[in-house]
Amino acid sequence: MQQRQGRVSAGLLLLLYQIYQVGLQNIPSVTLAVLVLNIFFFLNPVRPLHEACISLNGAFYKKNWQSLLLSPVHHVDDWHLYYNMISMLWKGIMLEKKLGSIWFAYVIAVFSVLTGVVYVELEFLVMKILNDPSYAMSCAVGFSGVLFALKVLNNHYNPGRVSSVFGLQIPSKYACWVELVVIHLIAPRTSFAGHLAGILVGLMYTMGPLKKIMKVCAGVFLSFADPDRPRDDYSGYSGYYRYPDYQSRTPRSYYDYTGGLTEEEQLERAVLNSLSERDFDGATAYHHERRPYGFWFPPEQHSEEEMRRQRLRRFRRQ
Repeated sequence: MQQRQGRVSAGLLLLLYQIYQVGLQNIPSVTLAVLVLNIFFFLNPVRPLHEACISLNGAFYKKNWQSLLLSPVHHVDDWHLYYNMISMLWKGIMLEKKLGSIWFAYVIAVFSVLTGVVYVELEFLVMKILNDPSYAMSCAVGFSGVLFALKVLNNHYNPGRVSSVFGLQIPSKYACWVELVVIHLIAPRTSFAGHLAGILVGLMYTMGPLKKIMKVCAGVFLSFADPDRPRDDYSGYSGYYRYPDYQSRTPRSYYDYTGGLTEEEQLERAVLNSLSERDFDGATAYHHERRPYGFWFPPEQHSEEEMRRQRLRRFRRQ
């Protein structure tokens, strides 16, 4: 492990200041973990950049598959780290609340590896089309590919918004494409293929089969971890596709919904429920035990004669 030496990094200090301004308590756990992980590997790189970065020559021909894991969490310099992590901070705060921490961590892990795989495939495709071996040597490093994938997700979950891309007001669904071109024009040394790979991975998730495949894989993992768990646990989402936190569900029977009552008895209970709520001036009696579909049982069972007297008293008041 090679620790960085030299002057204090201005970009790193500014990043830490921004995190402090937001407040650790306001940053979701997985987002904070990603920030800490990237800062740690910036200060303590596992490999030199020419070994940590991912390329067609290194990953495919030399079988250096470690670069799939190392390239996203290594950065060229402190400003490269700063801009990527600031983007991760805001995207993470929005997306982790929508997806849930467990599923968001799963998405980050899959996107980090898959973006590298798609990048290698793009470089291979361009090399064959242009017959230019230099594309096999192009090396990419940094978290920006994953960030482009997360940008696609964020735009997908917030449709109809307008994004500002370098001062240009662009509909959100096109923002990532405009940003892809503008960044490459402003900073030609950035990896166009790496950013494009991130967009394609994001589209594979929002429009393609990737999300379904991830759900199936999660279900297989859960079935091995807990054989008694129902196999369709992983398929449930709520709200903005929040993962169900791996809680098992027990299917309800007809008895659970009706309380064992006949249709006539259910109707009578519904009338009683309505009358009882009316006694509270229209306010719902939340302290009573409720059944599904609004049925509840009074704490005491009265005789039929007593119930008739209660009904008469209520109707006389009206």
